Amino acid sequence: MVKGNLSEVTEFILAGLTDKPELQLPLFLLFLGIYVVTVVGNLGMITLILFSSQLYTPMYFFLSSLSFIDLCQSTVIIPKMLVNFSAVKNIISYPECMTQLYIFITFAIAECHMLAVMAYDRYVAICNPLLYNVVMSYQVCSWMIFGVYTIALIGATTHTICMLKVHFCKANVINHYFCDLFPLLELPCSDTFINEVVVLCFSVFNIFIPTLTILSSYIFIIASILRIKSTEGRAKAFSTCSSHISAVAIFFGSLAFMYLQPSSVSSMDQGKVSSVFYTIIVPMLNPLIYSLRNKDVKVALNKFLERKFFL
Repeated sequence: MVKGNLSEVTEFILAGLTDKPELQLPLFLLFLGIYVVTVVGNLGMITLILFSSQLYTPMYFFLSSLSFIDLCQSTVIIPKMLVNFSAVKNIISYPECMTQLYIFITFAIAECHMLAVMAYDRYVAICNPLLYNVVMSYQVCSWMIFGVYTIALIGATTHTICMLKVHFCKANVINHYFCDLFPLLELPCSDTFINEVVVLCFSVFNIFIPTLTILSSYIFIIASILRIKSTEGRAKAFSTCSSHISAVAIFFGSLAFMYLQPSSVSSMDQGKVSSVFYTIIVPMLNPLIYSLRNKDVKVALNKFLERKFFL
């Protein structure tokens, strides 16, 4: 036992997505493919933005940060998940579980607030285009990124410290495919009221506040777009927001389903499905959404490929 915490359990067993042996290999191949696409897509997006001068704008500065978050989010979960598909017993040590929990929470919270920052960026670009370069200066963007990670680290540190104070006795089977808050809180033999209050408060702050920011931004954006007289102008304005709206809808929908349900009506099996969306599917889809639906990214990619292969 690690001295300084109250735990008697030294390792946990992850139940995984399924206990059916015949599904282990197909799921291994499926999630391996998803992870490869996620890594290639997000690293490709970061590289493209880094080496394409036409993408040196606040929007793509935030997008490269989102790609970094998605890459880290999937990397902290999927590799361990793949190992577990081929293992007889899906064992994770206590320190490794707490580390995974901390890193996962950090990047989950960071993604919530990064999407809100990106919505505000679109609000300024469309509703106050003449002031855009002043309002969204490099210094302001850097401070916003710093604020996102600060909030994420505070939230992750608080959750992890509370979890370290919990007393785990005999129960050590986590009904999930990674160390997440709710599955872990089903195991302790000590009181978890404080942990549950902390989870609820931080979940409300990290889901509702970004959601309100995003909704408020898009209400003003839509009102501004509807005032544009030309159909072409409206279509162009909507196209700059459609990618972000798609990413927000998938991420916050699955996140809210997992963390904002009362425990009496929530099912851990349903929670696993929603978790797959925001921890695995969303990080894979984001670079695809922002590249396939974004003209600037397509043009930059074509120029980048021409430079690499024809010069």
